[in-house]
Amino acid sequence: MNKVLLVIATLLVCRFGASAQWVPDLGNGTYKNPVIHADYSDPDVIRTGDDYWMVASSFTCFPGIPVLHSRDMVNWEIVNHVYPRLPLGKYDRPVHGEGSWAPAIRYHDGMYYVYFCTPYDGLFVARATDPRGQWELTQMLEVAKWEDPCPFWDDNGEAYLVHSIHRGGPAIIHRMSRDGLRLLDNGTVVYHDEKTNPILEGMKMHKRDGWYYIFAPAGGVSTGWQTVLRSRNLYGPYEARRVMEAGDNGINGPHQGALIDTPDGKEWWFMNFQSKGIHGRVTHLQPARWSDDGWIVIGDDPDGDGIGNPVLTHRKPAIPGKHEIKIPQTSDEFDSPRPGLQWQWQSHPRDEWYSLTSRPGFMRLNAVSCPSEHGNLYFAGNLYLQKLPAPTFTATTLVEAGFSVSGERAGLIMMGNAYSYIAVIRGDEGYRIAVVTGKNDKYAVTPKELTSVAINVPKAWLRVSLDNDTECHYSYSLDGKDFTPLGPACTVTPGTWIGAKTGIFCSSPNVVPSSGYADFDWFRIE
Repeated sequence: MNKVLLVIATLLVCRFGASAQWVPDLGNGTYKNPVIHADYSDPDVIRTGDDYWMVASSFTCFPGIPVLHSRDMVNWEIVNHVYPRLPLGKYDRPVHGEGSWAPAIRYHDGMYYVYFCTPYDGLFVARATDPRGQWELTQMLEVAKWEDPCPFWDDNGEAYLVHSIHRGGPAIIHRMSRDGLRLLDNGTVVYHDEKTNPILEGMKMHKRDGWYYIFAPAGGVSTGWQTVLRSRNLYGPYEARRVMEAGDNGINGPHQGALIDTPDGKEWWFMNFQSKGIHGRVTHLQPARWSDDGWIVIGDDPDGDGIGNPVLTHRKPAIPGKHEIKIPQTSDEFDSPRPGLQWQWQSHPRDEWYSLTSRPGFMRLNAVSCPSEHGNLYFAGNLYLQKLPAPTFTATTLVEAGFSVSGERAGLIMMGNAYSYIAVIRGDEGYRIAVVTGKNDKYAVTPKELTSVAINVPKAWLRVSLDNDTECHYSYSLDGKDFTPLGPACTVTPGTWIGAKTGIFCSSPNVVPSSGYADFDWFRIE
């Protein structure tokens, strides 16, 4: 009964506006940016009918490339992932910073397509007839240092692929087979100007009124701008114009995303990201309009120079109907036999890591051995993580340990290139709760235990609070009511190309595997 009441309370808090939840829909016909205050990096969006579908980079988090759905471009929920794993054994262990970069989603002839590259493994395409269903993943080409591919079907049905080169570079167009599964030539460079548009990447291709447009961010992730190239000929020459850049409202590097319209075709909008430190690349929605001379203007352009600045608040897209307020999933009661869509692992997952059926209503994480790195969780794949959901928040979980040998531990973690956690740990003389820190350093791999307190039972409520953009605090409770702070503030850092993540884990520094485990009753953003 207590769990049911807590679930109801949590739902009511989410519905009516908890400060810990970032809700962009202001409920009065307007919204605030970002529309997703979480690391949905390099977003691309399409509309089919009344539905909007978004994909985002996953790098080496699995399952990969989340698929999100919306009816109004403001309220989003996660509905699927493009793949559970990549067809490459290297990702059986964490390979931080690699994996899927900047996917593009398109719909053509009854089929949904998602294209992406990994930095050293090549070009991939996934296809599905339903974005919520199963996607078929194919490695089209084994090649290194391509990035950010986007398909394009011309009016006559001919197919093309545009992409750039690792670290940004020329715009390159290839001919493709009409089914989008094969490249037919070595590609043609159609634009390259490192002085005007350095670090050109994230390309998305469109056609309108006889013009070919390539939308491409330039200038770098944190400090760049949005460029648009256009030509009457697919292969150029292309002229370039800067169409959005940072203004004076603190939104740095506004660029890379998707141009989309409303179902009636009367309004245009642009989904893009902002690089925001430990929060990763958060997602913004900007109004857009076509000027009389055939260029797009994104954001607010009060001086009329054609270069827009990002808006913080705006009228919602004019889409008829009542749109339910939604945010991407965060809290989890672990009542489903399948993992929640908000969760990802640090590498290809393994069945022996977890179970949602061994004890219904609990996520059981097994004490997976991590001995070769002396327990450094940066190198462990079996961390059950999700994106940071808001500028500040508190995450709480209830864990019951079933450990079998000394050293096994389970708890809450704040993960980045440096990390910290609070965990129930089995020692030689009983259980303790400890705060531990570690970092990405293969030459200094032993994590450091900052402080600990002995407990008599292997059960505890654990809590982490993100207080600002640089640090978090941990606390614990033995009754679920009164929480005691433990340890000093811990530094929070982003990961490689991603923001920090939070979640739960169960691990062992021992060489010999055991039957130890921990049961997590729930995980709540409160």
